[in-house]
Amino acid sequence: MSDLPIRMLNDRLLVSLDGDAGERRSSAGIVIPATAVVGKRLTWGAVVAAGQHVRQVEVGDRVLFDPEDRAEVELAGATYVLLREKDVHAVAEPRGTGEGTGLYL
Repeated sequence: MSDLPIRMLNDRLLVSLDGDAGERRSSAGIVIPATAVVGKRLTWGAVVAAGQHVRQVEVGDRVLFDPEDRAEVELAGATYVLLREKDVHAVAEPRGTGEGTGLYL
């Protein structure tokens, strides 16, 4: 995003957390608060800025990462997560570009 007052360096990514990173619902409709203790759960976010040495992730990609391997920063009134590219576990494939597998992250 060009309106952010920051330029990422090296292999760093600036990620905006998905809105569903807080509480969620079970398949039975039970609300599970964000503070509930569960096994290690990864988090989704959207890349809003990337350093010049990032090779496999682009701005706009939806990435999967471990929320324990992050540092938060507030810019222009919004909270973002700062990650290294190596801390990203996966990049979601945009809907409609799969090769007929029917699997979407």
